[in-house]
Amino acid sequence: MSVHDSAVTPIPTSWVGPIRISGNAAEGEVEVPLATYESPLWPSVGRGAKISRMIEGGIRVTHLDQRMTRSVLFVAPTAADAAAATAVIESRYDELVSVVTGQSRFAKLIELHPEQVGNLLFVRFALRTGDASGHNMVTAAADRLMEAILSWGLALEYGSVSGNFCSDKKATGVNGVLGRGHSVIAEILIPHSIVQERLRSTATKITDLVVRKDLVGSIAAGALRSANAHFANMLLGIYLATGQDAANIVEGSQGTTYAEAREDGLYFSTTLPNVIVGTVGNGKDLPHVEEALTRIGCREDREPGANSARLAALTAAIVLCGELSLLAAQTNPGELMSTHTLMERKRA
Repeated sequence: MSVHDSAVTPIPTSWVGPIRISGNAAEGEVEVPLATYESPLWPSVGRGAKISRMIEGGIRVTHLDQRMTRSVLFVAPTAADAAAATAVIESRYDELVSVVTGQSRFAKLIELHPEQVGNLLFVRFALRTGDASGHNMVTAAADRLMEAILSWGLALEYGSVSGNFCSDKKATGVNGVLGRGHSVIAEILIPHSIVQERLRSTATKITDLVVRKDLVGSIAAGALRSANAHFANMLLGIYLATGQDAANIVEGSQGTTYAEAREDGLYFSTTLPNVIVGTVGNGKDLPHVEEALTRIGCREDREPGANSARLAALTAAIVLCGELSLLAAQTNPGELMSTHTLMERKRA
């Protein structure tokens, strides 16, 4: 096969749920697709989905923000020159906003963050990108922004249109702090009786495991802005099923699971600052992707950005379902392995 030939690689896909969801980006009960070779993921997420339907309001998802970033790199003769250029760039921010709006209907510059290392100047641009995930949109904008800045006669030379301070498909602190993609938080309060009956556990056991495994264990491992059991599993499943750039699970899986044993039940939440999804753009015209996005309600006539925010909210709810189910299983000795053996091992 030549590099110009194309083919479709089939990935087993199952619809899970419905998940009951509420919040500022999605409401109702929605079945969701997960594409994966790890077949136990479907019943695991399904268990969390079933619990969501037993609770009024289900999983509440709060959509906090959306942005896509690209960091450009300039080279100055000295650190002093780079610092002087930074001051000018920040003072002429409004001009840069106009540069972006002049070359795109949907892109909007909302922030810039300079970072200097010696004589190297990195400028991280953050843009709103409508319903697109925005990779190409921010790169096109970065090209124009660099041209504008280099035309100002500062002591700067072109370094690169992407300087890794973005950071794209890498686990970095800057993404965890400032966000890249959609920032969403999913939470649920589960009565003790449901925790006991459906999860075969207790609020105290699950909370203790979140602290000991997700938080302390991740610190011991040197995790970077990441304290969770397996966000990446659910992210990959929904990313592949809805035509996303699957490599973005690298930064997407940076997030935190948090739990509390309360008087009225188990409070459980998943915080994801880097959910990079879009409902328009490359890959979204494939028939199975079009069908999936339509079925989950992300092809509606809404204001720009609302469909992708809905997809991000559904993604956060899926992550919570899978995280809750796995952690509950791990409070019981042998349950995790027995489930995988039952689902995956073929009989001789």
